[in-house]
Amino acid sequence: MEEKRLHLIVGLGNPGDDYRETRHNVGFMVADDIAESFSISVAKKKFDAMMGRGKIRGTEVFLVKPLSFMNRSGFPARQVADYFRIRSRDMLVIHDDIDLAFGRIKIKEKGGDGGHKGVKSLIDAFGGGDFARLRIGVGRSERGDSVANYVLSRFDRDERERIDQIIAKARDAVVTILCKGTKEGMNRFNSKNMI
Repeated sequence: MEEKRLHLIVGLGNPGDDYRETRHNVGFMVADDIAESFSISVAKKKFDAMMGRGKIRGTEVFLVKPLSFMNRSGFPARQVADYFRIRSRDMLVIHDDIDLAFGRIKIKEKGGDGGHKGVKSLIDAFGGGDFARLRIGVGRSERGDSVANYVLSRFDRDERERIDQIIAKARDAVVTILCKGTKEGMNRFNSKNMI
């Protein structure tokens, strides 16, 4: 009988109130929504991360929010994975993506960092990119702001009206990936449909 695999879900973001509602923290926002929806208490602090263990539709997961700031997210995630013996291919990383239009989400099985420093930190820490990603589109600045300033800024009023729906859609994508696999998730959620 095959042993039930433990899955690691890592939401990327920056800790602290200054970053709470920023575009770069959409990974944290989705992780928080998953925690609330499935009654997973992400209250334990260990390895410079907030974490909680629970079940999503029968699949046992660790939900992790690294507290080391975005560019150093990899080391805490690797420590959690090593401690609980979770393989990188059983990890799902949720992060913002400026190359996707606001409201789009895209699932990727593995690959490079796509210029995302949080993902680069994970690839460096795990020695490769053999993990699934859920990319949440935040778009690019229409005013010509630098990438750093843009991703660290808060959602505008128009975006705030839609963000709850986007987070709910991302949560549904996580559930699909866990229960039916990344291929099914890609088939269902990688369309060009936006909210």
